[in-house]
Amino acid sequence: MKIDIQRRQIGLNFKDGNAELRIWAPLAWQVLVLSGGTSLHLEKEDRGYWFLQTNKIQPGDQYQLKIVTQESGIEPVLRPDPATLNQPAGLTGPSKALDLAYAWTDAAWQCPDPEKFIIYELHTGTFSHKGDFKGIAEKLDHMLALGITAIELMPVAQFPGGRNWGYDGVFPFAVQESYGGAKGLQELVDSCHSKGIAVILDVVYNHFGPEGNHFADFGPYFTDKYHTPWGQAINFDDAQSDGVRSFFIENCLMWFRDFHIDALRLDAVHAIRDFSAVHFLEELRQYTDQLSASTNKTFYLIAEVDLNNNRYINPFETGGYGMHAQWMDEFHHTLRVAAGGERIGYYSDFNGVDHLAKSYRDAYVYDGWYSPHREKTFGRPALNNPGKQFVVFSQNHDQVGNRMLGERSSSLYRFELLKVMAGAVFCSPYLPLIFMGEEWAETRPFQFFTSHTDPGLIEAVREGRKAEFSAFQGEQEPTDPQSLATFEASKLDWNKVGTGKHQLMLQYYRQLISLRKNSPVLSKLDRSGLKAIALADQNCLILERSNSIEKVVCLMNFSPKAQLLKLPEGAAPYILLLDSSSARWGGPGQGVKAVLADNQVTIFPESILIFSAQHVSS
Repeated sequence: MKIDIQRRQIGLNFKDGNAELRIWAPLAWQVLVLSGGTSLHLEKEDRGYWFLQTNKIQPGDQYQLKIVTQESGIEPVLRPDPATLNQPAGLTGPSKALDLAYAWTDAAWQCPDPEKFIIYELHTGTFSHKGDFKGIAEKLDHMLALGITAIELMPVAQFPGGRNWGYDGVFPFAVQESYGGAKGLQELVDSCHSKGIAVILDVVYNHFGPEGNHFADFGPYFTDKYHTPWGQAINFDDAQSDGVRSFFIENCLMWFRDFHIDALRLDAVHAIRDFSAVHFLEELRQYTDQLSASTNKTFYLIAEVDLNNNRYINPFETGGYGMHAQWMDEFHHTLRVAAGGERIGYYSDFNGVDHLAKSYRDAYVYDGWYSPHREKTFGRPALNNPGKQFVVFSQNHDQVGNRMLGERSSSLYRFELLKVMAGAVFCSPYLPLIFMGEEWAETRPFQFFTSHTDPGLIEAVREGRKAEFSAFQGEQEPTDPQSLATFEASKLDWNKVGTGKHQLMLQYYRQLISLRKNSPVLSKLDRSGLKAIALADQNCLILERSNSIEKVVCLMNFSPKAQLLKLPEGAAPYILLLDSSSARWGGPGQGVKAVLADNQVTIFPESILIFSAQHVSS
C-alpha cells in the first residue's frame, strides 16, 4: 500500500460522509467489522490489507474486528482496531469511530528552529491536579513567564488503566482517554501555538506494552530474529515488514498532520532492530520531509539513542539516518558526578569535571574510548554535528523515575548545587531541557507507577522492581508501582511555587533562561567558539563561549570551598551577568564586587558566575 501523506490510510477514517476501514491482517482468511448489531465483510487487497467503505458506521459508533483464519478448530477472535483512535472502555473493549477534523486556529503558526527550543518535559497525569490536557493548558502562562518555547509530553498513547508513564502504551494512534482523548490533545496543541509554544510528543516505536497486546493475531508485527528488553522485537526488516513499517510511518504523519504536533521524540531507537538497505528511521525522515514540503510547515524528529553513534543524526548524504537531534545522557551523567553524585552503575564511567569539559567540547564523552562499565570500546566522534542536534538536561523522567524512590535532584543535592547544575545546562551549546517542577526545586518524587489489570503482570512488575534495586535497598524497598498512593505522591505540588526558596529558584530559572535567550553568544549553538577547561584539583570548570564580537565565560565551582579562578585573557573588562551565590537567589554571598588583578576572581562554594566581555583586538 502506498502511503498518502495527505490523509490517514489505515484504521477507520471518514471521507465524504462514508467510513473507510483498512486493516493490515495478512494472517486472516476473512476480516469482518461488527458495529451496532451489523456485521460487514472487508474486501481483500494486495499485501495483506483488507478494505471496506460504508455509510453504516458513523462518528461515535463503536466497532470491533472479527479475524477469521483457515486453520481448523481455531475460533474467530474479536479485537479492537490496531490503528484505533479511541478506546473508551479500555484496551480490550470496542474501538470508537472518530473523525479527526478540528477547527484549528493556528494557520499562521510556524515552529521555530530547534536552536530556539527551551524544552519543558512533563507527564500529563502528574503535572496538574486535574491530570489531563486541560490541566496543562491552565499552566501555559506559567511556562511562558519561565521562558519555555517548547513543551514535551511524555507518551499519551492508550495504556492500561488511568495511570502510567506511557511507555506501556498498546494502541499508538489512540490518545489516552483519561487525559482528554484526541480532541483534548488537539485543543492543547492549538492553545500552545496561540501562545507561541511548540509541542513535542514522546512516541514509542520500539515495543508495544504487554497488556492488551494482540497485534500478533493480525500479522507478523514481531520477529524472532532479535530480542529486546521487552521481548520479541518489532518486525522492521523481516518477511512482511512493509506493513509494520507503514503502520508506524502512518502514526508519525498523523501526529504532525492531524494533531499539529511540531516534533516527535522517538523513544530508545537503539532498540529498533533494522538491517534493511533503507533504515526505518531514514524512511521516517523521508516521509516527514515530504509532509513538511506539502504543508509548508517544518516538523522535527528527535531520537533517544544510547549508542554514541552520530549516524542517527547525520544527514542522508553522509550515510546517516537524518534524525534532527538526539538526547545526550552522557552530559547528564558527567554533570551529576561533578556535583558529587554517586559513581555506581553507568555513573562509574565518569569522573566529573574532566568528562563534563569533554562533553561541552565533543558532545559524546565516549567517542572511541574504552568504557570500563561496558567493558568495551564505545562510541564514535561527533565533532562536526551542530549543537542544536543534542538535547541536554540535569534531570529528566528517566533519571528521576528510574531511581528506586524516584528522588528529584532537589532531594539529592544542596540548593546551591541545583543552581550550578541549571547554569551548566543553560550555558551549554546544546538544546536545554528541564523536567516539570525542576524550576522551583520541587521535592515531591516522580516514581514509577502503573495501573495494570492483569494480576500476574502486576506481580511481575513488582518483583522486577525489587530485583532491579536489590543491591540498593538497605532498610527500604521500592514503592509499589501499582499503588494509587505512588501515583498521587508523584504529582507536582503547585502550592510551593510562591514560597520560600522555591520562589527564589523559580526566579533564578527565569533569569537564567532570559540570559540564555537574549545573549547573542549563549543563544547561538555554535560549538566552534567554545573552550572548556577542567580544574580537577579544585573541582571547577571554566567554560568559554564566543563569537567575533563578544565572549561569555562561565565559572563553575562544584566544590564546597571558595576557589580563586582566572578569567581568560584577551578581553575588555568583564561584566558580571549572573552570580548564583548572590543573596538575590537565596545564596550566601553579596555578589562579586570586582575582578581582581590579573583577571582573577574568587567564586563562592557551589556556585556559578557568568561574565561577558568584548574581544580585545591584538
